[in-house]
Amino acid sequence: MKSPPVMDPEAPPSPPLPGTPPDDEEEKRGGRNGVPWRMTLSLAYQSLGVVYGDLSTSPLYVYKAAFAEDIQHTESNEEILGVLSFVFWTLTLVPLLKYVCVVLRADDHGEGGTFALYSLLCRHARAALLPPGRTAAGDEDQFLDGADGGTKKATAQNGNAVTLGGGAAASVRRLLERHKVLQRVLLVLALVGTCMVIGDGVLTPAISVFSAVSGLELSMEKEHHKYVELPIACIILVCLFALQHYGTHRVGFIFAPVVVTWLLCISVIGVYNIIHWEPTVYRALSPYYMYKFLRKTQRGGWMSLGGILLCVTGSEAMFADLGHFNQLSIQIAFTCMVYPALILAYMGQAAYLCKHHTMESDYRIGFYVSVPEKIRWPVMAIAILAAVVGSQAVITGTFSMIKQCTSLGCFPRVKIIHTSAKVHGQIYIPEINWILMILCLAVTIGFRNTKHLGNASGLAVITVMLVTTCLMSLVIVLCWHKSIFLAIGFIVFFGTIEALYFSAALIKFREGAWVPIVLAFIFILIMCIWHYGTIKRYEFDVQSKVSINWLLGLSPNLGIVRVRGIGLIHTELETGVPAIFSHFVTNLPAFHQVLIFMCIKNVPIPHVRPEERFLVGRIGPKQYRMYRCIVRYGYHDFHKDDIEFEKELVCSVAEFIRSGSSKLNGMPEEFDEEEQRMAVVRSNSIRMLEEEATVEKTVGPSQASREIRSPSPTPPPVVGPKKRVRFVLPAASPKPNAGVQEELQELSDAREAGMAFILGHSHVKAKSGSSFLRRFVINFCYDFLRRNSRGPNYAVSIPHASTLEVGMMYYI
Repeated sequence: MKSPPVMDPEAPPSPPLPGTPPDDEEEKRGGRNGVPWRMTLSLAYQSLGVVYGDLSTSPLYVYKAAFAEDIQHTESNEEILGVLSFVFWTLTLVPLLKYVCVVLRADDHGEGGTFALYSLLCRHARAALLPPGRTAAGDEDQFLDGADGGTKKATAQNGNAVTLGGGAAASVRRLLERHKVLQRVLLVLALVGTCMVIGDGVLTPAISVFSAVSGLELSMEKEHHKYVELPIACIILVCLFALQHYGTHRVGFIFAPVVVTWLLCISVIGVYNIIHWEPTVYRALSPYYMYKFLRKTQRGGWMSLGGILLCVTGSEAMFADLGHFNQLSIQIAFTCMVYPALILAYMGQAAYLCKHHTMESDYRIGFYVSVPEKIRWPVMAIAILAAVVGSQAVITGTFSMIKQCTSLGCFPRVKIIHTSAKVHGQIYIPEINWILMILCLAVTIGFRNTKHLGNASGLAVITVMLVTTCLMSLVIVLCWHKSIFLAIGFIVFFGTIEALYFSAALIKFREGAWVPIVLAFIFILIMCIWHYGTIKRYEFDVQSKVSINWLLGLSPNLGIVRVRGIGLIHTELETGVPAIFSHFVTNLPAFHQVLIFMCIKNVPIPHVRPEERFLVGRIGPKQYRMYRCIVRYGYHDFHKDDIEFEKELVCSVAEFIRSGSSKLNGMPEEFDEEEQRMAVVRSNSIRMLEEEATVEKTVGPSQASREIRSPSPTPPPVVGPKKRVRFVLPAASPKPNAGVQEELQELSDAREAGMAFILGHSHVKAKSGSSFLRRFVINFCYDFLRRNSRGPNYAVSIPHASTLEVGMMYYI
């Protein structure tokens, strides 16, 4: 006789789920307990290597891109002083005023980025068009306390919590909720910003590395250096992408020192050039010089803005990487270190160029020409390292963006490898890495100059900033409940500045700016096809699902047999029985002793705490031993892909049984009209012990199955290794009654027998009568993406012997 569940007074709590940050990381993101100054300064130092690598290397190519062809450097110095004035005010207004002072406050539970703004808006208005299993507005507010700092909320239909704001907020919210067109525009806006970030992941490494090695042009003939620069840049890029699988944490300790050394280097060189060549260059900080610049250069000066805007490339990283640090640390690092160093570097270059008008050729207007010849080679070595660091940060950010899109169902599933056991945000995606490398090498070899690379990179950068400005104006009204006139002022002021740069970058479409547009179009097309196909597939699942009454009404006359073990059926549905299960039972009239219908639900918040991850309910009467488990993940959480996921899933069901389906520890409950009550379950309240033992194992109808119709012959006993499973209850819990002990015992027996995964293997076709475009999108494009994407995350490590695939044809 197997041992009943025992109480262990010394039972330690189970470890938290991966993807849920530990306390110190929660504090990094501005958690409940605050961050001491010592830690804040430490985070500020670390952020220099992760956040500001791209922004700090912009002096390598800004002047070179600005003076490429549109304007000429003349004796009057009006052009160089005008460019310096534009650079100064652009750095002051966009990164300093917009991002540091405003945008960094719009975090989504400590996370930043385009999708963070989108999910923040979705929580305050039911305006999300997310695929199935991804709740739009409000679901996360049911299990996150104090999500928005005491904002008043009202419960709407389907249990969604909607923020109640003032008149302007309520009007904007109603406008978004009533018009599907506006919801689509909001989603497309978020996708455009995301795709431009991905495009920047292609262009930033190319222009940063190519500009860093361009110092070779000063030490050899012009006819020769172009044959040396390109191979060296390509070799560095290949090595950069080839080392990605080692993870950022392996070389992360050198990132901050490299960027600090680089910033100090360009600051010292800038101060030297200012003192030695033109001490009065500070007069260009007056905005009057921008007016003089545009008055003299006119159309050429306007077109040169496409190169000037490169001075703010990497600014979006301050917001996108907010989850790894906190708001104050990023602000301190920028205002005290990065901003002064960049201003001194640009002023130093301008001071040198004010006294050097005669150049052998225009390609010598760049960063290295202002570096003293004695230290040029060491500076170039530091510049290459800084470019690699900046490129590394952009590539890692691209991986993170792809993961967010995948979690929210807007991108095909890809293989995600977590390169650090401590830092949840450090990931590696092999397929995306090699695609980025191929595209990066293609644009580097195709353009072979800073001019075209700068035009391409500039358009990607300014588009992301425009998207952020548009989304922020909605955040000001909907989330912060400020005056609508303040939001209009924000979008008019910053939108006008960014629209000016956007027009200058877009006019150079044929000169390289077409690259980010083409890349964004391809990625948006993939996202929209995947989003559309997933939505239609889910709608087919909803229409084809079987009611609970069908399952409960299975007659003994059908010969249904319950075999030992746990059957885990994956479904996108939160209610009802998926069609794949009815198809399975119809063809094979047997299912497992314990059935768990599991739904993976990605909610538009960064993280779900482990004690709130599992939502468990019962299907039908207790004696049927059928359960539904909804597993909730945030878009920055990662799914377990090993045996630990199975254990915590079984423990959550055991905790639900132990609690007697009642309210657990004051946690909220949910009720479905078609099924039994569901409750949030703390999976770490009960532990499961598995021990290897060799016992006599009899597989027959008396012990191995519960027969609904008639018995079958008993097979001979088998002797072999077997796992002994028992549950350890918390010390403070009361002794379970006989019914609970029996149900827990049956669950442990089923776990000992093993777990089988029933997965749907569907073939998707457009239904008859569909248009040619619909048939092409569904039958070819979506089907191609499905066949070449990864399966569910939890199914990665499932043994093939434990998997049952049920084939079905979907007509959508």
